[in-house]
Amino acid sequence: MGRHWQNIKLGKGKADSQRAAKFTQLSRAITMAAKEKGGDPDMNSKLYTAIEKAKEAFMPKDNIERAVKRGTGELEAEVLVELLYEGYGPGGAAILVECVTDNRNRTATNVKTAFTRNGGTLGAAGAVAWMFERRGVIEIPAASFEGKDPDEVEMGLIEAGAEDIARDEEGWEVITSFSDLGEVRSKVEQAGFKIGSAEPAYIAKDLLRVPEDQKPALTELLEALDADEDVKDVYTNADL
Repeated sequence: MGRHWQNIKLGKGKADSQRAAKFTQLSRAITMAAKEKGGDPDMNSKLYTAIEKAKEAFMPKDNIERAVKRGTGELEAEVLVELLYEGYGPGGAAILVECVTDNRNRTATNVKTAFTRNGGTLGAAGAVAWMFERRGVIEIPAASFEGKDPDEVEMGLIEAGAEDIARDEEGWEVITSFSDLGEVRSKVEQAGFKIGSAEPAYIAKDLLRVPEDQKPALTELLEALDADEDVKDVYTNADL
């Protein structure tokens, strides 16, 4: 099992326009999460993760609070809809693009353009979604495991409801069923682990080995999609 495609973290060298686009992505994710299940991040795993991502990107606290209030109806908000696009990238990689937007036409045009300009093909609904499963993903930073026996930690996570576990130098990734995400997150926190993120995700059923000469083009496509302010998350079955 490989890690699903992660949104690119902001760096110090990012241009202001790129930072603004990222803030728009994060703000909309917070608003949609609050709208769905309320404005308390302790009771709303999706909101908790959206806020944590915003903090990582150094979004001002006031911006985060306004985004939450737009979701709960305390402030006037634009009408947002969630969309899912499917397509293929260089090397035959399957790609899912989750979007949150206030303008369907703009988003459709931008996503199609990103695929076309970067060697990909946008497909119809159902084209590649069958290659993925909707699961829950909990990421725990490596620092949470310092001084702990890895085998005991793994058993504890399994007892908490983990269906699969992957680990590397950055930390552990716990896979749960989509419906059990909130419950497992609570148990992991109660066990004393600091959670980096806990959110629904599309996990590829099988990873695709992309030819080495196709990887740079595929990466450019993924980055182009991620840079769009309407794009929330990008997933691929490619083994990168």
